[in-house]
Amino acid sequence: MGALSITGIKPGSTSLKLTAGKITKTVPITVLSRNLLSYGPAEGNGLTVTVAQDGSLDFSSGTESVPLYKGVRWGFDVPEGIVGVPLIISYTGDVPGSLVIGIYANAKSLGGVYQGKNNTVFTIPKGTTRVELRILRGGVMAGSVSGNLKIQLELGNTAHEWMKPDVTSLEGGGV
Repeated sequence: MGALSITGIKPGSTSLKLTAGKITKTVPITVLSRNLLSYGPAEGNGLTVTVAQDGSLDFSSGTESVPLYKGVRWGFDVPEGIVGVPLIISYTGDVPGSLVIGIYANAKSLGGVYQGKNNTVFTIPKGTTRVELRILRGGVMAGSVSGNLKIQLELGNTAHEWMKPDVTSLEGGGV
């Protein structure tokens, strides 16, 4: 039996009208985001992250300095069907304060992006059930951070226009 795959450009609820001969059926469907990330508010190591109204992330450390290789993280279950297949992580916006954005499994970086390096393709190793999105202060010295980013993790090796993830209420913490 074949499968039906529907990709929407806007997440939410809608319906699909199916017709086979004289039979017509309207089926409710939920369109999910292509952005596989889960995140939400987080605070740690002098860095505060909030979710903007559009679902992007606002970063601020005020006048406080964020230590090198410290920041925030969110742990979440690996979505079904993405282990061992190409994934791409990308961002839109100016990376504030030399931040490094990465996906980690078992404390090992799988792939990441930062100012000057975007659209990184990687795979999640077989047997992995949880990953972390980490946002850390990179560069050569500690410093303050302020800005907004639209971060996306999606299937394939081509980055598409940013889409708000389905989950933007996951509490994060320091790393």
